[in-house]
Order: sequence, then structure tokens, then C-alpha cells
Amino acid sequence: MVALLLVLSFTTGLIDAISVLGLGKVFTANMTGNIVFLGFAAVGTPDFRAELYIVALLAFLLGALLAGKLGIRLSAGPLARWLRIVAGLEAGLLWGAAGLSFLLPPGGATSALLLAIIALTAVAMGLRNGTVRQLKVPDLTTTVLTLTLTGLAADSRAAGGGNPNWGRRLGSVATIGFGAGIGALLVIKVGLAIPLALTGALILGATLLCTRNA
Repeated sequence: MVALLLVLSFTTGLIDAISVLGLGKVFTANMTGNIVFLGFAAVGTPDFRAELYIVALLAFLLGALLAGKLGIRLSAGPLARWLRIVAGLEAGLLWGAAGLSFLLPPGGATSALLLAIIALTAVAMGLRNGTVRQLKVPDLTTTVLTLTLTGLAADSRAAGGGNPNWGRRLGSVATIGFGAGIGALLVIKVGLAIPLALTGALILGATLLCTRNA
């Protein structure tokens, strides 16, 4: 499970790079950033567009709602089946976004097509977050690092703690950062479609591999 969640953390870095660099300075995995950006847009700050953040937030909530419903229906059964279904849905949403990105005009101007790509990606990330939340694996949320970094410092031996889970905490930080770097290179070099498609493939492939004996 830890290995799978670390791979998913890597894909979060990819998604953050794709959304911030390729979809108009919006997050589709990190909703804290969108709330802050929405505040900027509300007071007329240049280059911050409220519609992007509103669509991302609403789509993310929809994905989290779907995760909750699936969790109620599937959590009593085999964990592998639950994870595979969620991974398949997440990958499908990202592949749909990849397909739409081929039609996106150069410059990424705000349009219905751009908003659709943001929505599909944010639904996928909401579904991911809602599912991982139900798994309750400590220090591996796969998307948010604030509490992870807080735990590294506050629970460290220097602070008088026992430094629990330091390996997975550092791994989470490193994989998201590494994923963001790789995602940025891909977006700059080849555009949006390939990194979106790759992210979907990684999510589904890693889930199938990590649950193959379950």
C-alpha cells in the first residue's frame, strides 16, 4: 500500500505541473491553492481568473462525493477491487482530458474546452483524495504536504519526539517534488496530452501491479 501511495504522490506532482503550467495557473489537485487564487481574482488581481478556480473546486468536490459513495458500496468487499475501480475511473478521466487537450488552441485561452479539461482532471483528483482519505494510511495523503512537513519537524528527535514514519514522510515530499519537475519538463517539451495520458497510465498500472496478489 505504501508503494502505491508513493506512486500516486508522484502523479500528483505531474498533475500540479500540468494544471499550473498548462491550464491557466490553476490547481486541480491542491484546493488550498485555488482558494487563495480565488481570493486574488475576487479583488481583480491581473492574470487570476475566478472561473478557473470555481470550476476546479466544484469538480473536485464532485469527485470527492463520488469517492464517498464508492467507499460505502465497495469498502466492505476486497480492497483490491475497490482500488482497481477507482484507479480505472481516475485514469479514464485523465485520458479524456488528454484527448480534449489535442483540441485546445495555442495559448490556453479561457474557453469551454479548457474548463472541461480542468473539470475532468479535478474530478479525478477529488476521487483520488476521497478514496485515500478513507484508507487512513498515516502521512501519505498523496496530495497535501503541509501536515507531512509539520510532522517531520514537530515529531523529530530534535523536538523531543520519536520521529515516526520519517521515511514515508520524506518519500511523500520527494515523490511529489520529483513528479512536479518531470511534469514541468513534459508540459514545456510536449504539451498537455502526453503527460495527462502518462499520468492515467501510471495510476492504473501501479494500482494493478500493487494489487495483483490481493
